[in-house]
Amino acid sequence: MELGEWLPKAWQSVFDDRSRRIVGLRAAGHTLGEAGARFGLTRERARQIIDQLRRDLAAMADVATPRWRAVAREAGDGPAVRREDLALALGAPDHVVLDVLLTEAGLRAPRTWAGPLRGWWTTQPEALDQRLRELVDRAPLRGDSLAEEARAVGIPLGIGLAEILDDPRSKLVRDGAGHWVRRKARGRDSAYLYLLETGHPRPAKELVEPMGVASVAAAREALRRDDRFAQIRPHSTWALSEWSHLRITSYGSAVEALVAMVTKCGPIAQGVLFAQVAQVYPVSLWRLKQCLLSDQIGRTPDGLIDLIARGAQPIEEPEPPRPDSMAVRGDVLGARIPVDPDLLRGSGVRVHAWLTWRLGLRRAPARRSFVTAGGQEPLTVTRGAGFAQVSSLRRDAVELGVVEGCVLVVVLDLVQETARVRHGCVEGECRATRVGRG
Repeated sequence: MELGEWLPKAWQSVFDDRSRRIVGLRAAGHTLGEAGARFGLTRERARQIIDQLRRDLAAMADVATPRWRAVAREAGDGPAVRREDLALALGAPDHVVLDVLLTEAGLRAPRTWAGPLRGWWTTQPEALDQRLRELVDRAPLRGDSLAEEARAVGIPLGIGLAEILDDPRSKLVRDGAGHWVRRKARGRDSAYLYLLETGHPRPAKELVEPMGVASVAAAREALRRDDRFAQIRPHSTWALSEWSHLRITSYGSAVEALVAMVTKCGPIAQGVLFAQVAQVYPVSLWRLKQCLLSDQIGRTPDGLIDLIARGAQPIEEPEPPRPDSMAVRGDVLGARIPVDPDLLRGSGVRVHAWLTWRLGLRRAPARRSFVTAGGQEPLTVTRGAGFAQVSSLRRDAVELGVVEGCVLVVVLDLVQETARVRHGCVEGECRATRVGRG
């Protein structure tokens, strides 16, 4: 006898209204405590009523349809199966009473990071969650390809996938273009899909909006940390590393390319060296001259470029012109630094190379640290092959109450090896004061 021939009658005639309603509340997602409280019962008493009803109903099913458990488990052998499909397989009504029997047969609601999936059952409660994690591993995903990618990892049709992915606990989020990207890499994933769609290298400034970052510098920094992206020289555009038709260098920097070429060729004339490096890492002549200040590169007595490790003498540049933003008085140096979004976010601050030259940082990489007040982290000035940088001034900006558009003054005492940071706005022209008044 099929379950559908006697199950609805047994549900109505054998079990009292209170028991049926408690089971209904549980099936709708209420806790045992909530279901019991509706009738003035404890959580434990509600559990006992549900367990007793399930045992009684299963015993009747065993008599009427002996193979019902095997049929239920066979039909539910998948990551997620609709309740109506299980009802059809068992010849039973698609009703809350079916949930009681499916639980007794060992089926459970599929588990996901958004909680149990109501209306679906399985003998493998963790299987759907595993399929969802495989889907995450395929990210980023174009919005119009989500269904296809879901089928590829074995997620059944009909599941409310968008609702699961929109849950706050999901590892995927929608970006501004409606694509699904990883929560912890949303900016870079969005840049990847943007470049994939356009099909051509793009400058970093064009990627700021798709990535949802605050500045071009932030976009560049994020792209550099991800090996899916490659910078195309000399125009400083960004491409996908998988675009094999582009001439993408395997070197991480111009210094790395130059050192590798000198290592390979031995002592070499500067012009010939620059020409050969430009073939494998296209950059400007100015940038290549900066690379000669590396602590690995020197000049031989006959004027060729070679490795310092092979006896060449370090190359030092002449003193560059001092910019108006910097001053010197004896052993004290001062630098006026504008407050911009990168500084407020905590990034290192790029400064004119004169500061590092005056500090004696004539080669790269080189660094000098200065003690700050209050036992805080020391302020460091770093010389790179193509830049000079002061460590983060965010803490000072916060303590001084400055805003974007203000000016900070960094004062370095070369004798005491100390650093002070002051608010450097001209009185009456401070933006922070105007903002406070507003």
